[in-house]
Amino acid sequence: MLRRATGLVAILCAVVLGTAAPATAAPGPGSWSADLDDAEPAGVQVSGGAARLDPDTTFTAAAEEADPEATMPRPTGLLTFPPHRLTAPTDRVAAVLDAEVPPGAFATVDVRGRRGNGAWTEWVPATRDAGGLAVALPGPTSEVQARLVLAGDPGAGPAVRGVRLTAHPATKAARTEDADQIPLSYRVFATREGLVGGTTANGHVITPRDHFVALPSRRALAPRDTSDYSVKVCAPTGRCAFAPVWDVGPWNTRDDYWNPGPTRQQWGDLPQGVPQAQAAHEGGYNGGRDQYNRRVANPAGIDLGDGMFWDALGLTGNAWVTVDYLWTGGVRLSLVDGVGKILAAPDAAAEVVGIVAERAAVPVQCVLATATGRWLRLGVGQYLTASLVPAPGEVPACR
Repeated sequence: MLRRATGLVAILCAVVLGTAAPATAAPGPGSWSADLDDAEPAGVQVSGGAARLDPDTTFTAAAEEADPEATMPRPTGLLTFPPHRLTAPTDRVAAVLDAEVPPGAFATVDVRGRRGNGAWTEWVPATRDAGGLAVALPGPTSEVQARLVLAGDPGAGPAVRGVRLTAHPATKAARTEDADQIPLSYRVFATREGLVGGTTANGHVITPRDHFVALPSRRALAPRDTSDYSVKVCAPTGRCAFAPVWDVGPWNTRDDYWNPGPTRQQWGDLPQGVPQAQAAHEGGYNGGRDQYNRRVANPAGIDLGDGMFWDALGLTGNAWVTVDYLWTGGVRLSLVDGVGKILAAPDAAAEVVGIVAERAAVPVQCVLATATGRWLRLGVGQYLTASLVPAPGEVPACR
């Protein structure tokens, strides 16, 4: 964690980072400078050689997060750099930020790595150890990706002029990927996000009846218009939907409750799968308050875009739902191109039992050819026309 300055000062930050997707190649674990102009901004603008919070961005409440010492939400922006390929594995990356950080502002880096099955690890926020800020990836990888995280007052927030990254040789053994590993799944309380016209934490402008979800940790926040982290949500209505994670919330911003206590960013003493808001609302945990000391009015562990809430799941009020956190499994996920209906049978006339959001990632179990076309089975009684998944990969035929 960066120390607060008494004025504008240049801060050199050592950050241990992870691995990313294919892009520029480096001569083995080594150093490189991230190009501020060649990055995806979300609530950040780059001008005059520096990255700053964009004062013209209309942040949603969920997009307002902050550093671990913050006592109230503040606008937070991201600058996501292209994936960087290494010629040798790393599980630790250091970063130096050339930054001016005024009091009350915050600047840091998140990193993630490419897993053996082609999916990403979760983003790992930098923490401070004896050698500086550090991010230890869960395993060795030859692709890393970093993103700059800025928080504060957009009119006077931090200014970052440079990000220097160094990948260190891997010290851990490579983990064996289990292709049959089932994604984590928990029953949590869902609320409707609304906030049409606002900007989510990844820079997406919310449209009417939008299809996305928010989780209370940026560790599983997908870059804008991607499905790097997707969920399957099933409601008491009997309907299910697949959608990407494009916002941070509700209530907290550092509560990756689906992770076990030792790796959970905050509230690690709670049972795995129990959101802090649920524990606060139902059991008085943390005095019944969230990380910003606000009284928790409901036990929500996921926010749903209006289209997910009303159209996909058929909800009329907040409800308990079952959520599968798809990136935690070993099954290869396939990208959906366009919004599609999930049908109860491989037939265009079959009952609609859910929706897949555009840019969602779905697990394809098998493919089935019928007189009405080719169909992909996503689960028991869940079929999607194959035309919506252009690259499903090698998929067996359904029995």
